[in-house]
Amino acid sequence: MRFDDRFLEELKARLRPSDVIGRTVKLKRQGREWVGLSPFSKEKSPSFFVNDDKGFFHDFSSGKHGDVISFLQETERLSFPEAVERLAAEAGMQLPDVDPQAAEREQKRQGLAGWMDLAQKWFAANLRRSVGKAAREYLERRGLPEDQWERFGLGYAPNDREGLKAALVQRGAKPGELVEAGMLIAPEGGGAPYDRFRDRLMFPILDARGRLVSFGGRAMNPDDRAKYLNGPESPLFHKGATLYGLPEARRILGAASKSTESVIVVEGYMDVIACQRAGLPAVAPMGTALTEEQMALLWRVSPEPVLCFDGDGAGQRAAFRAIERALPLLKSGKSFRFALLEGGQDPDDILREKGAPALRQALAETRPFAEVLFRREAEVEPLDTPERRAGLKGRLRAAAAAIQDKDLAEQYRRDLFDRFDGLFPGRVQQAWTPDLRRSKPDWLSRMSARPRQTSEGADARQAISRALDPVAAALAHAAIEDPARLDDYLEELANHGLGDVALEGLTQELVRLRFAGNESDAATTRRHLHGAGFEELMQQVDKAAAKSGAPFLSAALTRQEARDLWVETLELLMRLASLEKAVAAAKDQLGPGSGTTTLARLKSERDILRRAITTATNWGGGKA
Repeated sequence: MRFDDRFLEELKARLRPSDVIGRTVKLKRQGREWVGLSPFSKEKSPSFFVNDDKGFFHDFSSGKHGDVISFLQETERLSFPEAVERLAAEAGMQLPDVDPQAAEREQKRQGLAGWMDLAQKWFAANLRRSVGKAAREYLERRGLPEDQWERFGLGYAPNDREGLKAALVQRGAKPGELVEAGMLIAPEGGGAPYDRFRDRLMFPILDARGRLVSFGGRAMNPDDRAKYLNGPESPLFHKGATLYGLPEARRILGAASKSTESVIVVEGYMDVIACQRAGLPAVAPMGTALTEEQMALLWRVSPEPVLCFDGDGAGQRAAFRAIERALPLLKSGKSFRFALLEGGQDPDDILREKGAPALRQALAETRPFAEVLFRREAEVEPLDTPERRAGLKGRLRAAAAAIQDKDLAEQYRRDLFDRFDGLFPGRVQQAWTPDLRRSKPDWLSRMSARPRQTSEGADARQAISRALDPVAAALAHAAIEDPARLDDYLEELANHGLGDVALEGLTQELVRLRFAGNESDAATTRRHLHGAGFEELMQQVDKAAAKSGAPFLSAALTRQEARDLWVETLELLMRLASLEKAVAAAKDQLGPGSGTTTLARLKSERDILRRAITTATNWGGGKA
């Protein structure tokens, strides 16, 4: 196996499947596809389809599906290398030189892959044993019947630090190999490796060629810090170049025999499974924003994949981040459409509550890339003054200019300006079109309605800021230095801030920047805040933060360690705010008797948490 994925993709791109397969099967054009009698079974009516655009065949009579390489393997009984060499000669491609190091890496990869396969079987067996009862009950609640578990390779990792390790070592595996494959964790300070996945529902992750390369695990314990956990980067697994569910999505596309159907990108494992059960070709990027490599994978499958996001604030932010990354890469025949689900539902919710037809209908209602791009720029700020409308026009011009394909950039500029003119025909009659207003999240509406910082406002906030809360100041300082850490908490911060009224305007401006898709670094963020009138307040924030002793500001920490501690502190503040509200509500609603016990418990929990946070001024490197 000396052929890397890049070589194989280039090989398949040079050959039309209908030409290669047409030498064995008599094909007739049918729309944008080719059809013929199955080479795998005897039939009188043709049920064998070849799609050049998608690069694969599908045989309904036998269920076989694949590309030109697998077709030669099936029909001529060639090995994989033999089929590749045959096709490379036809395509005029020189075979890669034999690389001893590459051969050694491939041999190592195959060894690790063997242990991955055994691990998957072990997980699958545990799901059906007594130890997997909680995971089975979870699947039952999610409406996934037992006859679907094997189709998606589901399993369960018991709450045992060395359960998988013992099972594979007994079969001959070395702990070091299992660490390298991502199944075990080697403690940084030394000591015996232990299982990475514990008490988790397990999802196998396959690469584009259908090989098992990693696992994802969903925590069964609701108090577990990481709800979903993926395997780490390894010789088998590169997260940024892998899409969960891609092989099955390709099979669904091939079986559908519809050249117009697109692959759908959803947000989680269960959403992928829900869509695929409904006959929809869905994939997921495993909890991260889509990478350029993943977009290239999608475009090999569909010219216009559908990006599906929840219709809430978090879903819109994810859609806007996808726009930012995709914009420079757009070309004729390579774009995206968007499906924004209403009511805060995800595909799995819709399938369980309304069935497969409703899910297919919801995902069929898509919006073009240009429309969602325009919406992103229009929602940055209210459009109630000439200056702000001019700002929108400038953002639209900059967005179109970000497209590297010059012809397409010009078409986008015209389209976006047409939408602008439609929004303001001669004069401003309304700040938002009905569609934009209806789908705008409540929290964003409130945020957009706030006036931008003025010099008078800056002076007022400066007067208040002389006694900044040290915890809030430390959180704000860290957010300015590393703005990306805000992304998972934008809605909460827009609603509740950082717990210090003096920092409300600064916090909202940071949130607005991140929601607008701004990927600026610390220096750019500081320049923007300076221009918005927050210079003196930032100086006060920096001073208060320097005296706070906040552990996440320590220069000795890695960026990820600092981010983790920052999140812990922010969540403490959010928990305190919730308890304050609960205490206030209990005072109003609870009567005497048993209610007083509830009120006392809430007050006690609130006071303990308040003390934990107020002692943050003496952290000195510990955790709040």
